[in-house]
Amino acid sequence: METEIRKTDTPPWELLLLGDESPESVADYVERGTCYIALAEGRAVGVCVLIRTHPFTVEIVNLAVEPALQGRGIGSDLIFHALRTAREEGHRRIEIATGNVESGTLRLYRSFGFEPVEIERDYFLKYYPAPILENGQECRDLVRLRMEL
Repeated sequence: METEIRKTDTPPWELLLLGDESPESVADYVERGTCYIALAEGRAVGVCVLIRTHPFTVEIVNLAVEPALQGRGIGSDLIFHALRTAREEGHRRIEIATGNVESGTLRLYRSFGFEPVEIERDYFLKYYPAPILENGQECRDLVRLRMEL
């Protein structure tokens, strides 16, 4: 499936909430970040939000693809775009975080060269009102991954 990545000021909330189930969290970083959408056949099928977290560091705080289209390279296209954008903007490091459940998401990030650098224990239990499930398993811990650019 061919996609076009485009910057947007009006990201699709239904996709953002696939990547982060907390509307409060999404509202906070969408306001501070730069949003990109993946378009296929004229409609948004994926989303990525980048925020600057430190001098020379940017974080992918939301990455989501429409469930029916996952596994078709759209998430990879968004990650490639984020890496290219970060380098063009002069960042030296990029980070991303996900749940601790060993899943396709964690494997995807590692396949790009992201390496785990920190585990925040019980993150999802502390900050999310309802359990976060991935592949039928409850996410408890947040795994932060990093790549030097």
